[in-house]
Parts: sequence; structure tokens; C-alpha cells
Amino acid sequence: MRCKEIWVEGANRYRNPEEDLPADFEQQREVYYQALGQPTNVEEFINPLKQAMDIALKTLNDGLPKNPKVEILQKYKGSIRLSPLEKQPEPVNLLKLKTELTKRWSMTSLLDILKEADLRIGFTNNFKSLASRETLDRETIQKRLLLCLYGLGTNTGLLRISNGTPNVHHHDLRYIKRRFVHKEALRQAITQVANAIFQIRLPQIWGEGTTTCASDSKKFGAWDQNLMTEWHVRYGGRGVMIYWHVEKNSTCIYSQLKTCSSSEVAAMIEGVLRHDTEMTVKKNFVDSHGQSEVAFAFCHLLGFQLMPRLKAIKRQKLYRPLAGNSDAYPNLQPVLSRTINWDLIRQQYDQIIKYTTALRLETAEPEAILRRFTRANVQHPTYQALGELGKVLKTIFLCQYLHSKALRREIHEGLNVVENWNSANSFIFYGRSSEFSSNQHSEQVLSMLSLHLLQVCLVYVNTLMLQSVLSESHWSSKMTTEDKRALNPLIYGHVNPYGIFPLDMNKRLKIEWQVA
Repeated sequence: MRCKEIWVEGANRYRNPEEDLPADFEQQREVYYQALGQPTNVEEFINPLKQAMDIALKTLNDGLPKNPKVEILQKYKGSIRLSPLEKQPEPVNLLKLKTELTKRWSMTSLLDILKEADLRIGFTNNFKSLASRETLDRETIQKRLLLCLYGLGTNTGLLRISNGTPNVHHHDLRYIKRRFVHKEALRQAITQVANAIFQIRLPQIWGEGTTTCASDSKKFGAWDQNLMTEWHVRYGGRGVMIYWHVEKNSTCIYSQLKTCSSSEVAAMIEGVLRHDTEMTVKKNFVDSHGQSEVAFAFCHLLGFQLMPRLKAIKRQKLYRPLAGNSDAYPNLQPVLSRTINWDLIRQQYDQIIKYTTALRLETAEPEAILRRFTRANVQHPTYQALGELGKVLKTIFLCQYLHSKALRREIHEGLNVVENWNSANSFIFYGRSSEFSSNQHSEQVLSMLSLHLLQVCLVYVNTLMLQSVLSESHWSSKMTTEDKRALNPLIYGHVNPYGIFPLDMNKRLKIEWQVA
């Protein structure tokens, strides 16, 4: 049942796998091929891959003697040794820039940052009542919406937010949340803020528009009387996972709430396909858990490159494009494996395109489609063909990864950005020990999206602040290449997420016992 060899009539997740596929594929075959940018003739698909594979292997083979960072060893039946990247020069002016930011906008309230972003962008206009009419004026709704989003995004809750805000009652915020705060509206607001960030960026500071994205997950504690919370085998403890897609300048374009055992490959593909921002993703950086041979195949067919930072690099193998030429690539012989089975790809090409089309059209959840292609279903012919195609693409990537220090650096820097995003989660989502305090999946999703919105608003306002400082010639002339490389708008040393704490020494608590 897990790999859908059997299914349950009337079910959704475990339904007939044929229902996951586009029903009109045979009638619209050429249209679907064109939509993916793939040729209908399988030889036109295979021949460029053979050539690319041969070129990549030759490039690595010829460059290996002059590549001091990579060694091909005979031991362990052939292994790869890759030296770590050197530490990059420290940016000398970034600390001064952060100090200047703190000096000009010292301890700026996170709530004020959320408010400023809304006043400039108007993302609260996406939140509309499900009722037929609205009795409250829009200004009141806007104020209470911001308080609701702040309470959810910081995990402090609506009760504590209302207690710290004059003339706002807890029931007022609960009403606004129930009537206005919904998943679709939050997604639209996040997309609007992300697009606003792309539009305000100055190319001389941030560079030209990017097409690279990094994705990773972070574990959050959660109540366990629900179907989402699971024990995490690597991190320990019960919780849920949030999977983020963050572009190189710290703007998160998509977020997903997942179980601890869910497929990171499916989450990675879903984020690239479903984000609605103006960004076009051409490269996606992941760690070792976000890649597989099947993932390499699907990503290529969907039009973007999967670029993982491989942890167990020493155990990786390279595959041969053609048989009968065993002496080719002499420097790579210890790690060369068998020849690719191109016939299997030829036989299953139409089915491969069919499943890829299902992912593109979202006829089913990516995880439901990918469930068919796991090691538990290794005999499935389409799975075997996807595995062969993935071996081709992974071999090409590995050759480029080992040959190019710049590529390894690019992937490493991209993943550092998403790890920095993860670290900022704890700063913002600080309430209740950063634990999801609801057993309802819908409530957990609202908390996640509110956190996402708060954090992307912080990036938006920080971008404006940094550009304001760097627009002055005194500061722009100081910025070195290393400073610009390390410049990051996701900083929060100048931000106060906790509110203010007025202390009235003349006001006392009435706790004395009164005699009746």
C-alpha cells in the first residue's frame, strides 16, 4: 500500500495510482510534451544526454591531475576524497554596517516592522471576510489583523497580545482570526511581500535577479495528539517539520508543514512548482536528504537543476555513457561503474513524461506520486527507468561538482542562507518554547504561514534600511567585494520582538485577604 501496488477504493492518499495521472494524456500527448519542453522522439531526448555525460566525464578526467582538492582512491573498491573549501576572507565592513543600522533604528519593534511593510505594500488587503458583508471599518480590521498575525507568527497567542494592547479585547482578535485569517489569504500576502522585495532591490547592491533557490527543513516541537506530530529519528523528540524555499538574498518564496517522516524530495519539488512569486527557479540547492536519483530525473524534466551538497561523497559512483570503451576516462577508473541502460529509458519514456506531467499539473500531491518510486517498489519498470535517467544526470552533476570549486562554493553559500533563515525562526517564533500548541492541522498551518509572513516582512524592511544607508557615498565607497558577497538582509540585532515593559512603581497588586 505504501508504494501503491494495492490501493483502497474511495480513499484519497491511498487511491488507485492511475487516478493521480492526467486522464487525457493520450489525447493531449503532444501538448504535454511541449509544456515540459521535451521532444516526442526519445532519441532526441537521449542523444544530448549521452553527449553531455561524455563531455562531463572527459572534463573531470582531464582536469583531475591539476585538481589538488579531489583524489580518486583505489581503497574501498574505489572512493572519492574531496578536500573541504577554504574559509573565505572576512568582510571587514559588515559589522560597522550592522552597528550603523542599530544606531539609526535601535530596537525597532517587530510589530512596527510588520506594520511598516503593510503600509507600504498593503498585504492586509488580501484578507477578506467569508461573510457576505463587513460591519467593521477597514482601518480597525487592518489594525486587528496585524495584531492577529503578530500573535500567531511569534507564537505568543492572541490573549497575551490583546492584554498588552490598549482598547483591544481578546474576543476582537479571535473574531478577526476566525473571519479573515485563512491559509489562502496568508499565501497571497506572502507572495505579495516577496514580489515587493524583488522589485525594490537595487542591482548595484544585491546583484541582478537570481534564479537560484535553496531548500531545507527545520523541526519544531508540537503537541502530539494529532496525525501530524511524529518522533524524529535524527533530531529526537516529537514534532513537525517546516520545509522552506529561500532564494540567495534571504527571501523565502514557499513554506510547507510536513511530518518528520515525509519525503524531502517531494517537498523540494512541490515548493519549486507551487510558489507563486515572480521568481523563476532554475537551480535548487539541497542537502543530502533532499536528493535521490529519481529526484534528479524529475527535476531535469521539470526544467530546473537539482544541485545537492553531498555528504557521503566518498561512496559516490560514476556511470559510463557507452559500452565497449572500458579504457575511456583512465583517471576515473576506480569509481566508474556500469554502463547506463538506455533501452530501459526508451521503453518507459512516455510513462516518465506522464508522471512528470502529473507533477506539473498537480493532479495529485507530489508525495503521493513519488510514493510509487521508492525502494520498496524497485521492480516497477518506470521506477527503474527513472533510476537510470537519474544516474545519468547525477553523473553529470558529480563531474561538474568535483571539477568546479566555484560550483561547490555556490551550493555551500546557498545552503548557508537557508540555514540562517532557520536560525531566525527561533528569534521570531519565541512564544511557548517555539512549540506548535495546537492539535489541529489547520491551526498549525496558520502559525507557520504567519511566521513566514513576519520573517519575510523583516527582510523587506531590512532591505529598505540597508539601501538607505548604502545610498550614502560615505558607506557605498567602503563596501568591498567581500562585503557585498556576505551582505544579508535577514539580520535582527536591531529588532525587538518582545514589545515594551512599562513599570509603574505607584501601582500595586491587590492581593490582601479581606475579612468578611
